[in-house]
Amino acid sequence: MALLFSRNIKSEKKRVIFDKKRFGGALAACILVFSLTISGCQHNQSQDADSAFLTYTKMIFAQEVASNTVSLHYTLKNPEDYGIENVPVTFGTFVADEEAVHVSIENMRKSLSAFSYDDLSVQNQLTYDVIEYYLEMLETDIEYLLYEEPLGLVSGIQTQLPVLLSEYQFYNENDVKIYLDLMQTTPEYFDSLIAFEKKKSEEGLFMADYAVDTVIEQCNAFLDMGDSNYLISTFVDRINGLDELTEKEKSDYIQKNAFALQNYIYPSYSKLVSEIQKLKETGKNEKGLCYLPEGKKYYEQVVKESTGSDKSIPELEDMTRRQIITDLEAMESVLGITAQEAQETFSMTETEPEAILNNLKMEITDTFPAEPETELQVKYVPEALEEHLSPAFYMIPAIDNTEENVIYVNQAHMSNSLTLFTTLAHEGYPGHLYQTVYYAGTDPDPLRNIFSFGGYVEGWATYAEMCSYYLAPMTKEQATLLQKNSSIILGLYALADMGIHYEGWDRMDTVAFFTNYGIKDTETIETIYELIIGSPGNYLKYYIGYVEFLNLKKEWVKEKGEEFSNKEFHEAVLSVGPAPFEVVEEYMWKDLKGE
Repeated sequence: MALLFSRNIKSEKKRVIFDKKRFGGALAACILVFSLTISGCQHNQSQDADSAFLTYTKMIFAQEVASNTVSLHYTLKNPEDYGIENVPVTFGTFVADEEAVHVSIENMRKSLSAFSYDDLSVQNQLTYDVIEYYLEMLETDIEYLLYEEPLGLVSGIQTQLPVLLSEYQFYNENDVKIYLDLMQTTPEYFDSLIAFEKKKSEEGLFMADYAVDTVIEQCNAFLDMGDSNYLISTFVDRINGLDELTEKEKSDYIQKNAFALQNYIYPSYSKLVSEIQKLKETGKNEKGLCYLPEGKKYYEQVVKESTGSDKSIPELEDMTRRQIITDLEAMESVLGITAQEAQETFSMTETEPEAILNNLKMEITDTFPAEPETELQVKYVPEALEEHLSPAFYMIPAIDNTEENVIYVNQAHMSNSLTLFTTLAHEGYPGHLYQTVYYAGTDPDPLRNIFSFGGYVEGWATYAEMCSYYLAPMTKEQATLLQKNSSIILGLYALADMGIHYEGWDRMDTVAFFTNYGIKDTETIETIYELIIGSPGNYLKYYIGYVEFLNLKKEWVKEKGEEFSNKEFHEAVLSVGPAPFEVVEEYMWKDLKGE
């Protein structure tokens, strides 16, 4: 059966958050997370175990989010409410200090072990387990500090930083001052990034030449905006929203922002382009990670960390193939229509994103638990960056300001109404926005918000996207064909990712693989190959995360039998919150509200 090759490699829908591995100095940022000494974490004996543990996690949370300005501002609207004041203005820096990370992890382990696990509530045991898992990840990560690539092709610093700056909210005048101070630190931040890339080059771990070309192209697209850069227009919009400022003060700040863009941001990007260009041809590997020293082991770690799955790569390959076969069988069971015909006959009366999101929100009430009320603003990716940014992305709000949410839509990638519909389901309802607001409504420990579990987060959004086909105005047969087709395409990307980075596929192997499934556009496959090379494991967090949710659901159905409820299952996994799937599986059966 021929597939409808509709999922372009650039059609990744991402949940934008401050990435501590990219904006804090590779894993060096994590040093700050776990640098509390045992003596600094000893709890008062008069406190019960849960109160002491919450005091402890609050200390860690405050220290971590204060480690860099963007992380702090995107996490908290009112940091003073968490005891955080007068922190240095900085993006962070790139450091590869293995010994410092080792010491920090050891300190954290000792301080964590001071608490009696059995004396903690279920919620605090969950937080404890998440911390412990994250420490294990960090411990292995130390071995591969220079394998990290902050200039990733899908969501590297070069494309992520401008978006983060453009969405840096101004709640008051002090935020404006901090923002302008932050822009002035860009040169030193980029200098540390360049030094990190030079170190990678010295160790034979620099990126492939075609990746260099893509990074430079992305940087130049930003530089070519000149005076029409959206960092100017978005600044004006934000500054005009501050009623506390006079017109003269607003005008002065607007001029200072333009000055900072010209004198700090642009020169930093220009220098990055120049230095990366000099390093071109120093990369020793143009194929998968498995061709690097220890590359196969590093890829295993990438996959485990990005997916949150405890399965080995051969097990994940087998799971993926079995799911593809299941999806193909489901497609073949629907007779009389092809996936291409189903897409061509699909039509919607609503084409405005806001209206589609409102309809999705209403459609999910029967099968998904109710979430707190919130506000949503839809924005559009600047035309000059459409080629280099994802088709859509959700900006995670501050944890004390979840009533304000933003989804960006890249109109250049919205090829048809079905793509728009399923994209908005992924980013909005019942995807990222819904997931984020619902979890915030459970009043989780703030510390849980600093941990990144891509498999859970993107797996849920992909699961939501797949569910949305059955909410669209089409027949069940059409929905089945199109949803299974989308699932298969994403599964093929996952297999290609593992094939390239773990099995050692070259370009011809990759072409042969896709051709076997009826996908014969060599140019497109070449693009797929290069972008998978540039972002190892990226698509696995979407697909493997999605299939892990399907497996959890099968387990729930088996246990509940005739009493199975979609709404109950969704509530169970959403209440656990972002975590590795082994933890989700354990805690989805527990009463997280009872203690």
